[in-house]
Amino acid sequence: MFKKELFKDIRFWIILFFVIRLYGITNPPLEIAHNWRQVTVNMVTRNFLEEDASICYPRIDMAGEKTGITGMEFPVLNYLSFISAKVFGFQHWYGRMINLIVSSLGLWFFYKLLQKYFTYELAFNATIILAVSIWFQFSRKIMPDTFSVSLLIASIYYGTQYLELKSRKYNWLNLIVSVLLMMIGVLAKLPVGYLLIVYLALYINKTISLRHKIVFAFASILGLFPVFYWYFIWVPFLVERYGFWHFFMGKGLKEGFLEVIHNMGEATSKFYDTALKFIGFTVFVFGLVVSIIKNDRRIYLLFLLVFLGFTIVMFKGGYTFANHSYYIVPFVPIMAFVAGYGLTQIKKPIIVVVLLSLISIEGIANQQHDFRLKEHDLKLLNLEKDLDQLMSRKDLIVMNSGNFPTPMYFAHRKGWSTSNELLMDPSFVEGLKRKGLKYIVILKRSFGSDVELNGYQQVFDNEDYSVYKVI
Repeated sequence: MFKKELFKDIRFWIILFFVIRLYGITNPPLEIAHNWRQVTVNMVTRNFLEEDASICYPRIDMAGEKTGITGMEFPVLNYLSFISAKVFGFQHWYGRMINLIVSSLGLWFFYKLLQKYFTYELAFNATIILAVSIWFQFSRKIMPDTFSVSLLIASIYYGTQYLELKSRKYNWLNLIVSVLLMMIGVLAKLPVGYLLIVYLALYINKTISLRHKIVFAFASILGLFPVFYWYFIWVPFLVERYGFWHFFMGKGLKEGFLEVIHNMGEATSKFYDTALKFIGFTVFVFGLVVSIIKNDRRIYLLFLLVFLGFTIVMFKGGYTFANHSYYIVPFVPIMAFVAGYGLTQIKKPIIVVVLLSLISIEGIANQQHDFRLKEHDLKLLNLEKDLDQLMSRKDLIVMNSGNFPTPMYFAHRKGWSTSNELLMDPSFVEGLKRKGLKYIVILKRSFGSDVELNGYQQVFDNEDYSVYKVI
């Protein structure tokens, strides 16, 4: 009896999935997918620790001779990692653990929010589906995607508590917590702000007092003002002042719409493949169709409302949305919600258990590669030590890693990333030399390929990389 009740407790499953994702939690950011995105987060963290702790001046390492200060997402996750590094010393993986903790709490608030308005069964099913969706992978990456969505979900939970609680006792605390989490969540990742559209469903509810609606709207506007200032005033200022563009602020809606249309195959795959995988997506479609047939407006109208809000995120992303899997993350909770509803429409419990099991197996099996690292990529962990024997940390380098900043991060230096072709052009290298270039690092296997450079003194060589001094 105890075991049966335990398996019905969503906290057991949230903790179980948390423990599973602890496997390899201390890995450096070298997994196959999105290592480049994770190292840019860690670059900012390390520079807070080593150069300047001002949260308003994030800096990265691949800006060449420039300071590296640039506009980007407000560095919430980076700064939490920085605080951890101040206490315990710098390690690559702090951002993983912080994100995993916050994203697991996000699952709990997702469950509480759904249970509040729907049934235990729907909330339980949806939370399991969300836990094994793309959320499973990205909640342990050093990236702010599930981190920011989790803060928004918790914010919405406390926001609904404020709007609907009749008693004034402790209600101001609900308001303060909701607005604070809203501000931090949207600062951490601007696109997640679209989720605030769900409040429209509450604002048309006549049972909620007008006073609460007005106060909450006013407080939310105040809370979102720092978001507006950061992204639309401070980020452009940093880019102009320090001369380095890094952060993607999106396309125009018309341009982005056309790019999504021209890349429709990749864009739609983010819904039926990336988000929930195929079994989960099938259950989602089933739930949506059943809600329409049964005229369950709470389900399909809420989905439609959120989807309309998400189209702005899609079209602002354009080709980038179609090409990067993490852009779908803020939409996955609503898909999990509809899929969870679909399972509640199946009256045989054994079928529900089987489907949840199959969704979980498919979801986790298709993400297990994210727990493994390539052996030859691990050789990059020696790069910093080898370069320390050859040069000062302040010497600028160029690497043949193309658009990947990953090796620059593990080199623990600043400089440029470019292609073999450009490095074989003496005029290109001469131009970098005038900007302060001291050494060329040729990666042979990981993030690069071997190329012979003439006219430069080779000062180091092994099977993984060579180093040339620019004389």
